[in-house]
Amino acid sequence: MGKYVRTLPRSNLWGVDFLILVTLGSQDKQFKRLLDDVSKQIELKNIDEEVVVQAGYTKYKNDKMKIFDLLDHDSFNQLIDKCDILITHGGAGSILNGLKRGKVVIGCPRLAQFNEHVNDHQRQLVNLFSQKGYILKYDLSDDLADVLLKAKTFSAKRFESNTDNMIKLIENFIDNN
Repeated sequence: MGKYVRTLPRSNLWGVDFLILVTLGSQDKQFKRLLDDVSKQIELKNIDEEVVVQAGYTKYKNDKMKIFDLLDHDSFNQLIDKCDILITHGGAGSILNGLKRGKVVIGCPRLAQFNEHVNDHQRQLVNLFSQKGYILKYDLSDDLADVLLKAKTFSAKRFESNTDNMIKLIENFIDNN
């Protein structure tokens, strides 16, 4: 049975000076660890911005955050366009979506040790994107308050997609073989 996907009313996106979007992806495993950390930063007043969460299959309640399960594609992209900081799981699609839209991205990998994923490939992705200067990394050894402070002045390396070049290479290969 499919999961109910909501459309976010346009009025929820307007009138916000600063927005943090937290996205946990659509993995069918819980990822409460990240939301617990964001909640803690709200309680400590290190986050006073509006926080919107796309929680996927993670069940979580907090009256200081607007939490949605899954959003339709257009509403999700509207939120990414509107947000100032994107805190995301370590999925390549979410990271790239934020980078292509010029957002400050904080990547937090789902980890196998917490049963958030089947392996730690997200840690590898987040580490690579961070080492290359595209995103900020938030992992077990990091303090979210420090990462959020860095995010306010972070200037990411500009991401340039290589998709068009790859398509041309594949088309050339097909045409010549």
